[in-house]
Formats: sequence, C-alpha cells, structure tokens
Amino acid sequence: MSTVIGVTSKDLLLPAPDQHTPAGLVLPAPDQQPLDQALSTAWAALEAVGHLVVLVPAGLPDEHRRRLHAIRSLLETDRMALVEVDLPPLALALLAQQLRQISRYDLGPGVLASAARLLAHYLHAGAVLSSVTGLDRLEVGLGPHLRSWLPGARFAVLAAPTATLTTLGPHTRLPGPDYPTHLALAAHGLADEWVRSRLGPEWNCGHVREFALPQDSARWWGTARLVEFAAYIEDVGVLYQLVTSAHRAHCRCCGLELVGDRCAFCACPATEPAEHGAVP
Repeated sequence: MSTVIGVTSKDLLLPAPDQHTPAGLVLPAPDQQPLDQALSTAWAALEAVGHLVVLVPAGLPDEHRRRLHAIRSLLETDRMALVEVDLPPLALALLAQQLRQISRYDLGPGVLASAARLLAHYLHAGAVLSSVTGLDRLEVGLGPHLRSWLPGARFAVLAAPTATLTTLGPHTRLPGPDYPTHLALAAHGLADEWVRSRLGPEWNCGHVREFALPQDSARWWGTARLVEFAAYIEDVGVLYQLVTSAHRAHCRCCGLELVGDRCAFCACPATEPAEHGAVP
C-alpha cells in the first residue's frame, strides 16, 4: 500500500468490512482539531505510507476547505491530493471505503486518486425525505414544494448518478443499477420499510447494511427526517477490475500514472496517448 485515504469527518470513515481493509485518516474541521495537530497527523501519514488522497465533499464549508489547502501548503508537499466529490454523505463514505479496499493492491497513488471519480459513477445514491422545501442540491419544482406541507408527505429522491424526484407512493420506482450491488441505509426520524422491502428487491441488492446517519446528511438533504440509501459494489475484485481496465496515462509534470485527463496531485494534464507511446 502506497496511499492512505482521508476524509473530512469521522462518520465518513465506515468500519472496515474485513481485516484486510487499511485504516483511513480523518482531517476534521478547524474547530475540532488544532492546526499543529492536523499537520502532524497528515505528515505522519505521508511519512508512513507515501501519499495521501483526501476526499473533499463538494459542499464542504469554506473554513474547512481552507484548512485542507493550508495543510498541503504548509507541508510543501505534492504527495497530498484533494479530490472533490459531489455525492451525498453516505455514498461518499462508501466511496472512501471502496478506495481503502483497493488501496492495498498494486495501484499507484495517481491511479487511486483518479479512481475516485470513476467509482463514483457506480454509486446509486438517494433518500426518502419528509420534505423537499430545504433541498437545494437538486432542482425541485413548485408541486413538490407545496406537497411538502401536507401531513405525512414522503418523497423518493435519487441524487446520483442521475437526479430523480418523485412523491413516494405504492407504485414509486427509482432507476437503479443493472449490476450486482449491496444496499446501505441510514435513517433518522423516518421508517426505512420502503427502502428495505421495496427498493432493495427492485434493485436486486444482495444484502442490506445499516449505518449511523452521517452528521452532514441533514444539511445535504435539507431535512433532519430522512432515510438515506446507496447501492454500491461490494466485490473488491470487481472494483479493482473497473479501475485497472480503464485507460491510463501519465502526468506531464510529476509523471504519476493516472486514470482520466488530469492529475489529482499537481493538477497538470495527462500526456496524450501518442506522446506516451500508447495505442489509441
């Protein structure tokens, strides 16, 4: 393992599903950890492992984002990558777990960092909400806003990989994955029966795992009463195959091998296939 995976809050670091999954690193908000301690933590990880990839939620507060950039700047290192990911909190936690799982294999830090965006496309993330009046991460029409005021109203929302919002009813269906997945859920204030008994079977999920609701979920979804869910690929071998079968290139500046067109560590573009001798 040459790379450690970092997250921005403790509840985004899910329990390891097996004894082989490496530990992750938490770089919390400034009011939860002094700067000198954050620097020591990041430096120790870099010295012990080699590279650090931090998943940064797209809606992370500005002061927390500035802290992460300050750590990278003060350490004067190009071995720390900040990878922004626009996923709901539970799905982001699952993505961090998947990256931790494949980090023990022969994947370089550039490939592992760029694999975050690749694997994010294979997460189906949504929620059952009691109201959509506070939901500003997705487009919400006037009708759902008005129905939110009705007693007992419920909404089924899919945020990724495509956005879908509908009133929850007997015949509600959400587009799901066409490959084997497991289902994760986290609930607060609402029953999870529809997710367990309807959504899971319709999506052909092989297993259901329950987690504590991430602290940021209420802010992300705009309500504290919700059931957040995400379908994810459980098989580590499949995750590894998805990453290794993707086209690779090399960074023009630092030379790291990567998946995609831009290096997550130095932000330079990848070499063109012809420049690197690859077959188009």
